[in-house]
Amino acid sequence: MRHKVHGRRLGRSTAHRGALRKNLVADLLTFEQITTTEAKARTIRPEAEKMITLAKRSLAKAGEQPEAVIHARRIAAARLPGIRTTEAEDGTFENIDVVRKLFDEIAPRYATRPGGYTRLVKIGRRPGDNADMAVVMLVND
Repeated sequence: MRHKVHGRRLGRSTAHRGALRKNLVADLLTFEQITTTEAKARTIRPEAEKMITLAKRSLAKAGEQPEAVIHARRIAAARLPGIRTTEAEDGTFENIDVVRKLFDEIAPRYATRPGGYTRLVKIGRRPGDNADMAVVMLVND
């Protein structure tokens, strides 16, 4: 029985699990939609919501406490990988700063929303190993 056992192990060591979480949250913030297994999606969803809330609260304090914004950016930078490389339609590669995108694009979009920034949609089972798959996406506001 798993009484009072918090979190999912996902068949990985502690360090591997932490790196997986950071990378999946960074991918969600970068691409705004990812397809993964349902267990991984349920694991990263609260963390992504907390990162958006951190950025949103720091933007609300930007006028009276500029040091709060710097502190929040440092917290986000410690919890997320720095840069994601994406491929554009024309085949060129572009570096995206995850923290900058979180604070400059995503947080202002949800400034008036009280929570619930992500949506989890189950899409069936993966053909190879029959794992439950899901899409995690940022909701449009």
